[in-house]
Amino acid sequence: MSGMVLAGLAAGLVPTQAAAQDDSRLRKLEAEIRALQRAVFPGGDSRYFEPEVDTSRAQPQQPPVGTPSSTALTDVLARLEAIEAQLARLTARSEENANAIMQLNEEMEMMKNSSGSSIPSGSPLPPSGATSSGSRPSGVIPVPEQGGGELPAVAQGGSQPANAPAQAGPSPERVAAVKAIAKPSSGDAGEDEYVYGFRLWDAKFYPEAEQQLALFLEKYPDHWRASYGRNLLGRAYMDDGKPREAARYFLDNYQADKSGARAPDSLLYLAEAMTALGDTSRACIALAEFGDTYPALATGRLQKEYENNRARVDCN
Repeated sequence: MSGMVLAGLAAGLVPTQAAAQDDSRLRKLEAEIRALQRAVFPGGDSRYFEPEVDTSRAQPQQPPVGTPSSTALTDVLARLEAIEAQLARLTARSEENANAIMQLNEEMEMMKNSSGSSIPSGSPLPPSGATSSGSRPSGVIPVPEQGGGELPAVAQGGSQPANAPAQAGPSPERVAAVKAIAKPSSGDAGEDEYVYGFRLWDAKFYPEAEQQLALFLEKYPDHWRASYGRNLLGRAYMDDGKPREAARYFLDNYQADKSGARAPDSLLYLAEAMTALGDTSRACIALAEFGDTYPALATGRLQKEYENNRARVDCN
């Protein structure tokens, strides 16, 4: 009898233990499934997924799923694209200015040839009144011994009309004033020739300065003052009321050496000469070329001159 009771108890315990084991395995599987769901679907609905964090405190906001984050690489790529676009615009603008300057040079050559001049571009103009054989024209002012060379005798006030009667020569006062300007003797012959031309220009003897500076450029074309000389020769013609002749030297000086000491100055003076001739379009071309080629000078040493030239013309 007791054996049957024990057997019955054992039979009753076996299903109970098996059920407990199955329930434990079921709970374990459910926990693993929930963990997997949280890993696959973060931030899921709490009705289906139990939170594993303390919900009593505010949690940091998570970015929306699928929203790309900005990284250092994407920032660099965006900046590179902007730089490439800016370089493309600058390259196009530079090419346009180069073509415009080339066209300006060609048209000035045509104007020079149509006037009957056979002087190649870049060479100094002959002195006013000089003959083809190089002999002294009538009425030349002899320069004092310390000055050396000769200066053309041009009356005060610049060139004369073609139908005006030839004058016998400059006034005695002008002769004396020119002789009073000393030519330096520093040991550098090229420097002395340039400085003497500068002194004549500074004293407002513009035709004499034109002759002297042309002589300097002819004798010392490779001197370190050559850029100064071409620019000053153009200024002498401008001050003498000859913007067309001045423009030629300003353009030559810029094209001869864009890195020359006075090349940027000549480009601004070229714009001024074109403005004086009423050629607004070419003045704007020169100003645009200056702004693109010499941006540091446009906001530095030559800022005032650049802004003054821009104020004189409408380049819109």
